[in-house]
Amino acid sequence: MTTHEFPSGPARQAPRPPGPLPAGAHHTTRVDLEGRTALVTGAASGIGLACALRLADAGASVRLADIDGDALAVLADQGVGEAVPLDLTDLDAAEEAARGADIVVNNAGVQTVAPVQDFPPERFSLILRLMVESPFRVVRGALPHMYERGWGRVVNISSVHGLRASAYKSAYVTAKHGLEGFSKVVALEGAAHGVTSNCVNPGYVRTPLVERQIAAQAEAHGIPEERVLSEVLLARSPLKRLIEPAEVAELVAYLCSDDASFVNGASLPVDGAWSAS
Repeated sequence: MTTHEFPSGPARQAPRPPGPLPAGAHHTTRVDLEGRTALVTGAASGIGLACALRLADAGASVRLADIDGDALAVLADQGVGEAVPLDLTDLDAAEEAARGADIVVNNAGVQTVAPVQDFPPERFSLILRLMVESPFRVVRGALPHMYERGWGRVVNISSVHGLRASAYKSAYVTAKHGLEGFSKVVALEGAAHGVTSNCVNPGYVRTPLVERQIAAQAEAHGIPEERVLSEVLLARSPLKRLIEPAEVAELVAYLCSDDASFVNGASLPVDGAWSAS
């Protein structure tokens, strides 16, 4: 799931994650995005980074949007794309950053776990601002250019929690359900202009935040991390492993291709049959 907390503490480097394949390697999906400009939010790590690497490998010029400017600078130095340090809760700035983009990948997100009666109201508001209002403003900024060119791709990284609820995640579940609805409206409005809008719905993805969650729960409950993974995080998933970011990015790349021009308004689970159970 797309749960990338705002970074704290000293600046960190941005190594390539284990999932994405290096430039020039074989991919399942043949995608040519030469001449296209893509904006990827939450691009400094996890799913966002995997998507940025994959789209760049397909030939797109990638704008890397994230609050972690230091990590983006490392990626820009590696030739992945253009660093766009940005707090996406600054909605005017988010909209401006998307102008001229042919492809938008709305990925940035955060997570807070608490029962409804204890959930901090200001945190609830921030999550909706970052994960619903910001995608709206990003797409709003990008659509005029897409409509003018008669081609565009909006890919919203939703979650299995955009299709199913879990206790203690009221803001996250609310935001992902809102993103699902917004994506479908864009699909309806954009169809006549050559613009598609779809959601990708991962289960638990191997991201730094998820790995920290596993370690924290293992310590709190005094059980091995393997048991946290199989008995807690993946209790509802028939497949008992984390999804690799590159697996999500490969589906995103397909949705950005010309071959996917008739895939529109869809929500596509990448969850090991969790949502089917």
